[in-house]
Amino acid sequence: MISVGIIGGTGYTGKHLVKFCSNHQQVAEMNIYANSTAGEFLHDIFPEFSGVIDNDRIQSADQLSYDHDLYFVSLPHGSSLDIINDLISKGKKVIDLGGDFRLNNPELYNEWYGFEHRYKELLNKKHYGLADLYNINGYHLISNPGCYPTAALLSLLPVVCSYSSKIASVSVNSYSGSSGAGKSPKQHLLLSELYSNVKAYNVGKHRHQPEIQQELARCEYEGPFSFVTHLFPVDVGIYSTSIVHLKESVPEEEIRQTYYENYLGKIFVRLRNVPPELKWVIGTNFCDINITVNGSIIIITAAIDNLIKGASGQAVQNMNMMFGFKPSEGLITESQLEKLELKLGEG
Repeated sequence: MISVGIIGGTGYTGKHLVKFCSNHQQVAEMNIYANSTAGEFLHDIFPEFSGVIDNDRIQSADQLSYDHDLYFVSLPHGSSLDIINDLISKGKKVIDLGGDFRLNNPELYNEWYGFEHRYKELLNKKHYGLADLYNINGYHLISNPGCYPTAALLSLLPVVCSYSSKIASVSVNSYSGSSGAGKSPKQHLLLSELYSNVKAYNVGKHRHQPEIQQELARCEYEGPFSFVTHLFPVDVGIYSTSIVHLKESVPEEEIRQTYYENYLGKIFVRLRNVPPELKWVIGTNFCDINITVNGSIIIITAAIDNLIKGASGQAVQNMNMMFGFKPSEGLITESQLEKLELKLGEG
């Protein structure tokens, strides 16, 4: 059993962390820390937790206890550096849900995040926590992937890692719901602005672009790459379409077998026979993926819940891996797991 501290526990992702940890059989204690909401009670912020989760008082992040075994840090970009350095120096385990440790190259933070990275030595000690493909055992600092990169990398890495020398180009077009921008009020996220509207944004300069390219480079692909993000009129969810142009055709059966082998036994990635729908994954930690091969073109469509699979759910997966818990613990029930394992066994 472990004790968990959630720093930034009253935002969108923090809410799901609270819910998952409260359902986790191996989490004996959970404290919630925040800045602007410190001193308030949990049920005043999230009334839906009344009668389900204890009505604890939110603690101040400035008065952080060092008695926890693990800390989830869910703060705005650039706000986590000092806190995480302090926790790591005290030998604590940390999962950062922000972007402060996602990039390996410290020089890129100024360009893409607008701040100087003050703890470059920690970048060499962290591990990028793409839970369904990477093993993070033995690390104390886990950088949880961004929501867009989670959908894109789960779509791309099996084929890119297997056929990097045969790839001519890679492109990703992704659509996100408004919750991806966080809880702070913004004019372009008003219902009157979003309703019946879709638009691209940060074209060619989205901060998740170097994160995706960094992980593709681990598979020795550094060729042409494009990444375009869009905002569409839903509150939650990411839909991603990745297109891989090959220099020569590869049999469709071979491509499909590559994905099957990569995700064999990975309960939170579901390979679909048809392109997934967003509603299939909302409220879950699943990433649904479909692969279509047309000659030398591979089209991968994927859908996730950006607040769960793209943030809190994947963070809990990483916690389970760090402490040797079952991958499903806190995320799905035992009966759901039995049905899922039966279906995976049949497939």
